[in-house]
Amino acid sequence: MPELPEVETTRRGIAPHLEGHRVTRVIVRERRLRWPIPEDLDVRLSGQRILRVGRRAKYLLIEAECGTLIGHLGMSGSLRLVEAGLPAEKHEHVDIVLDSGLALRYHDPRRFGALLWSAAPLEHELLRKLGPEPLGDDFDGERLYQLSRGRSMAVKPFIMDNAVVVGVGNIYASEALFAAGIDPRREAGSISRARYLRLAEEIKRILAAAIDCGGTTLRDFVGGDGKPGYFQQTLLVYGRGGEFCKVCGSTLREVKLGQRASVYCPRCQR
Repeated sequence: MPELPEVETTRRGIAPHLEGHRVTRVIVRERRLRWPIPEDLDVRLSGQRILRVGRRAKYLLIEAECGTLIGHLGMSGSLRLVEAGLPAEKHEHVDIVLDSGLALRYHDPRRFGALLWSAAPLEHELLRKLGPEPLGDDFDGERLYQLSRGRSMAVKPFIMDNAVVVGVGNIYASEALFAAGIDPRREAGSISRARYLRLAEEIKRILAAAIDCGGTTLRDFVGGDGKPGYFQQTLLVYGRGGEFCKVCGSTLREVKLGQRASVYCPRCQR
């Protein structure tokens, strides 16, 4: 699943081509995504000028004059810009045609993504209970420490909880815990304030670095410009179970935590 850096990379890629332009038409070829695309989306969005392309967690917010299109890429979705009228290929479900002669095209083989409409997106049921953004000032190690007190769940699923902080998915949780030297199996409530302060800084650093690299290329992801990300080349633990640790040479171990594969170094992480 595309994670926060991939979604932010897409936002940055499409925003300059959408902001300030007017939508001339919305073409929906397949309405059956994770939630059905609204029947009246073309009526609501056509003729409106796009004011801003934002992001909240892993949701893209395409803000128009009279409402906001909430987009989620699901497991295999992607957005890219094409010439309006370019014949659609299989799994290319939606075109948002612009007055510039370009169209924002949504591609999603598994159809687990979403395109929804809201007049108040931050109050939408999918967004209103989300925690702070990891790169914002509202997120820090003190928040992790306070919310973790008395929690017996493992620290990795704890930092992946969107009510705690948004956008720390499986890849970046694994990498941040390795960088902070914390065993992902440790009980969240057993970790000290000092170690959470370090972990929060590593989460911020790694996510920012991944965004700068254009995200992590895994299976289907490409950015809004059609180009893949390159952060995968720097991964130290994710997807490397059974290989040697690049820091100490120990064999990396893989366990299941919260139904997700988790790789860690038994020597570097404790």
